[in-house]
Amino acid sequence: MHILSSVEELQELNPFIIIGCGGGGEKFANFEGVEAVGFVDDDPRKHGTEFCGCTVSSSLLDLIDRTDARSVAIMLPIGAEGAALKYAVQAISEGKNVVTSFRSLPLSENTSLIKLSEQMNVKIKEISPRLDNIKKIFGVAPSRCTEVLPKINYRHRAPVVFVGGTSQECGKRTTTRLLGKEAMKRGLEVGVISTDEMGLEQPVDINFRAGSLSVMDVAAAIMGAMRYLEEEKDPDIIFVEGQSSLTERGNLHPRGLSASILIGAMPEFTVLCHRPNHPYREPRGVSEEIRAIEAIEPTRVIGISLNLRNMKDRTVIKRYEERFGLPAVDVKNGGSSRLMDVIMDCIGEI
Repeated sequence: MHILSSVEELQELNPFIIIGCGGGGEKFANFEGVEAVGFVDDDPRKHGTEFCGCTVSSSLLDLIDRTDARSVAIMLPIGAEGAALKYAVQAISEGKNVVTSFRSLPLSENTSLIKLSEQMNVKIKEISPRLDNIKKIFGVAPSRCTEVLPKINYRHRAPVVFVGGTSQECGKRTTTRLLGKEAMKRGLEVGVISTDEMGLEQPVDINFRAGSLSVMDVAAAIMGAMRYLEEEKDPDIIFVEGQSSLTERGNLHPRGLSASILIGAMPEFTVLCHRPNHPYREPRGVSEEIRAIEAIEPTRVIGISLNLRNMKDRTVIKRYEERFGLPAVDVKNGGSSRLMDVIMDCIGEI
C-alpha cells in the first residue's frame, strides 16, 4: 500500500520539493517525468547554490510557501533519520504528500507517520529495498534492510598493512596476529583489526564478523574501527585482516566482502597469503590476486606469506620468491620477522 513500484506513481504526485542535495536527490530529480520545483539541504555551504536547475534553500516551509509543490521527497542518507523525520512531519502538517526512501526513513519503523498522513488526508510512499522480490525468488529474505551504518570517510594517520589472501583458510588470521606480535617486539604501538568472529587470539584490538554486515557497511566499519583505534591508542602501525579472496573460483560469494574490507582499509601496503595445493579451496593464484588487489585499491603487495601446512618440501619458499620477485616466508616458522623488516623498509620509503 505504501511501497512505490513504478515511476508513474511518482509522476502522479508532481511537482516535488526534494530534501537532500546529494546522490539520492539527484537520482530522484532525474526520474523520467518527475518535476522538481525546489531543493532543501541542511549544509549551509550549499545554500544559494544551484542544484539540478534549482537554487538550494535552507527552509522547507519557505519553499512550500513559494512554490506549487504537491509533494516532498526526502532523499537523505543513513544516519540522517532525525532530520528526515523533522521534514516528514513538516511536509505532512502542511498538507503535502511525502515520498521517502528506506535509507532516509523506513516506514516500517515510523508507522506514526502513516497515521499522521491519514489524518491529514495526504499520501506517504516509500521507495523500498523491495526485499519482497528477494523473498519471491528465494523464499526467504531479511525482515528489513541490513544497511545501517553511516557512510563515514576516515583517512587513517598511521601506516596500514592489509593482509589479504588467494582463498579462504590460507593463513590471513595467523599472519595478521604474528605480524602484530613482531611489531610489538620492536617496541611499536600496534593496532590489530580482525574481521572475523574467530579473531580471539592476542594481539587483537577489535574483532567482528565483517560477513555479518551489509557489504555497503563493511568499508565504514573498517574506517570506524581505525578511527577508534587512533583515538584510543594512537598506534604506530595498523594491521587489518582480510577475508576470503578477490579471485577465488570455488566460492564466489565472499569476493565482494574481501573488496569492501580492502577499500575500507585503504592500506599503504599489502601482504598476500597463499596456501599451495589447497586441499579444499580453488584459488586462481598469486599473480591474479596481486593484480586484483592493486587494481581495486592504490596499495602495493610487498610480500607473500605461505601456509605450508601438510607440506614437507621447504624449497617451495624459494620457488615462490623467484617466480614472483617478492619476499616469501613461512610466518609460523620465523618468517614474520623477515616480513616485518620488509614492512619497516617500505614505511621508511614513504
